[in-house]
Amino acid sequence: MDVTELLARAVAAGASDLHLNAGEVPLLRQDGELRRMDLAVTSPVVLRAGLLALLGEARIARLEAREELDLALDLPAVGRVRLNLFLQLNGPAAAFRLIPSQVPTLEALDLTEVFRPVAQWTDGLVLVGGPTGSGKTSTLAALVDQLNRERSAHIITLEDPIEVIHRGRRSLVNQREIGRHSLDFAQGLRSALRQDPDVIMIGELRDLETVRLALRAAETGHLVLATVHTRSAVNSIDRLVEVFAAPEKPLIRAMLAESLRMVVAQVLVKRRGGGRVAAREVLVATPAVRNLIREGRGAQLYSVMQSGAAAGMQTMEAALGKLIARRLIEPGQARERA
Repeated sequence: MDVTELLARAVAAGASDLHLNAGEVPLLRQDGELRRMDLAVTSPVVLRAGLLALLGEARIARLEAREELDLALDLPAVGRVRLNLFLQLNGPAAAFRLIPSQVPTLEALDLTEVFRPVAQWTDGLVLVGGPTGSGKTSTLAALVDQLNRERSAHIITLEDPIEVIHRGRRSLVNQREIGRHSLDFAQGLRSALRQDPDVIMIGELRDLETVRLALRAAETGHLVLATVHTRSAVNSIDRLVEVFAAPEKPLIRAMLAESLRMVVAQVLVKRRGGGRVAAREVLVATPAVRNLIREGRGAQLYSVMQSGAAAGMQTMEAALGKLIARRLIEPGQARERA
């Protein structure tokens, strides 16, 4: 099996992902939906050989030791892909995410207005939330690219794995991969704080220690950008607080109230005529928002977003309404996401 050829076909078809499973035909994800390719069922032996051909000896050893592997590769005629190899009932399987060759820009993602103030911030926490496959990585990559163009700063990224590659422009950009350049996010973040950073991008806030260190970094003069797997801005705040034990929660809410700058939660919706477009909920840390976070009154944040358009805020319902008004999506898509 020539996996590189299948990936090239996926790129030509405009797919975002390619799935290869023993006992199944190859599948592409196009416009958010899985579609089977017109190919034969893949056998375990042929699939394993095709996948191992992509790896060097060190990565094969890691795969055999762990029985699963997460990495990113640069492949000729394909470009950069994120790859997860794993075992399932019928044998080996692989999920490939196709990474665009060009670094996304805020303009291309329609994020210029949302993130306009970020370039002026020298500290604080910016969260990007959303479910898997909602474009969080692209959003953060575009934000890092904008900072790289506009500021003379030291930007450190902690990613698992590194997807979009940034070249230094006005800034110095150091990209570190978890499992390859650092043991885990918490260790990488501890080290980053000793590396004279101005901006720290964290691929995912996964655990208590990483959240604690991210809040401290944001409080102590660093701009911290991070993603969380949540479906709304309010859920993003709740998620950070809930990883801590009850006695610590008041302190964490106080730290979050002081350090938070903005939360953007996004979903991808089918676009009229094909493709997908992002709908984004935006919460800006105004004094009223900080006060509600500090006092644990997160349920009232939604009403603040509803009335906070002047401060750059919007609810998901308002975002979907704007996409309908611009005739980018059908009303039925908005009802599905509401």
